[in-house]
Amino acid sequence: MAPETGTVAEAGEFGVISRVVAGLATVPSTVVGPGDDAAVVATPDGRVVASTDMLVENRHFRRDWSTAEDVGHKAAARAFSDISAMGAVPTALLVAFAAPGTLGLDWVDGVTTGLRAECAHVEAAIVGGDVTAADVVTLGLTALGDLQGRAPVTLAGARVGDVVAVCGRLGWAAAGFAVLGRGFRSPVTVVNAHRRPEPPYFEGPRAAELGATAMTDVSDGLVADLGHVATASGVRLDLRAELIDVPAKLAEVGAALNVDPLVWVLTGGDDYALAATFPAGTDLPAPWRPVGVVSEGEGVRVDGRRWPVGGHEHFR
Repeated sequence: MAPETGTVAEAGEFGVISRVVAGLATVPSTVVGPGDDAAVVATPDGRVVASTDMLVENRHFRRDWSTAEDVGHKAAARAFSDISAMGAVPTALLVAFAAPGTLGLDWVDGVTTGLRAECAHVEAAIVGGDVTAADVVTLGLTALGDLQGRAPVTLAGARVGDVVAVCGRLGWAAAGFAVLGRGFRSPVTVVNAHRRPEPPYFEGPRAAELGATAMTDVSDGLVADLGHVATASGVRLDLRAELIDVPAKLAEVGAALNVDPLVWVLTGGDDYALAATFPAGTDLPAPWRPVGVVSEGEGVRVDGRRWPVGGHEHFR
């Protein structure tokens, strides 16, 4: 895509669309890609896993904190993480994009680069979308996935006696948000965790193959998201703090900001780690790590105590 100055308004709707779709990669599951009235995606399994996600400027991202490419990566990561949490592999992405007419075309190029890179990482393709004008930059994404013959892993399958395990980073994005909120831009590894999450996509299907009974991605906080598993399954999830890893870097940042880093790990969202329950005795391979057990009762406990849910909930 050739670099170009100018704005979205100067390029017009179809000019923006042309920039986004120019040279898009395809994957075998794409039968009809962008440019027609609708896309056609092959579904060898006979079922389609579908999830929709939105990012709104100044609510999910800030342009003075994140580059356009960061936002593209994060948008696709949020959408594909939900697919992985069902035990499926991502296959396609539809992107609706809204922006003020004054937005520079270089920003459109950047967000497209991020979206494409995240798609390439999971071997999925952008197959369509829409463009419109809005007061703030907004992305609406629909991700599709393939179960490859496996049963979907839902929130409702946890059973008493199961092991609770997690995979991926926890608390890093929340720590990065806290650092940025204080006006700092370092440590870079922590700040970048907020800007560009790294979900363990391929561990979702592997968890399904290992016999996971329930699974979710951690978008709103570990306690909050496991709370959904507890409610759907009609059980209690007992976590043990000694099993929950608090990385040294988060401890260092917590000390500097006078925050208990365990709060970030238990209640911080935006890392898109995976949390799942497995039958007792399951040989869990790295990077999965046990953090608790499923018991009779309701809700989530940490060392036997209720933990403030924290996390994020819209309209709350």
